[in-house]
Amino acid sequence: MLYSVEQVASLLGLHVKTVRGYVHDGKLNATKVGKQYRISSEDLAAFTGQPVTSGRHIDVSCVVQLDDVDFTLMSKITVMVTAYGTTPQEGERLRVETVYDQNRRTLKLIIVGGPGRVADVLEFVKTIAE
Repeated sequence: MLYSVEQVASLLGLHVKTVRGYVHDGKLNATKVGKQYRISSEDLAAFTGQPVTSGRHIDVSCVVQLDDVDFTLMSKITVMVTAYGTTPQEGERLRVETVYDQNRRTLKLIIVGGPGRVADVLEFVKTIAE
């Protein structure tokens, strides 16, 4: 897919002149078609640091609930799981969100990403929660 400079600016929340500047400076690869630039989805992915995906991909989502978790343990688990989840790994995306209910002493982890990464996080959670 090819994007116009205006489309890229809208997608990234930037001004059109900023995107043109990136193209002019060589920071964002683009092809000139007539008098306008076009940016491929691969070049946009490389520019934003997102992995280039081709074809179909699979995402897994799950919610893990941990009971009888005090504030100190919640903080420890949240930091560890978030750090583990943000460790870069080639090819699979991952997002981890946490919700803590202090009155009920429950911690919920919402995990979304590629099957391998989600499985790794679940194994990690099992290890630190025991």
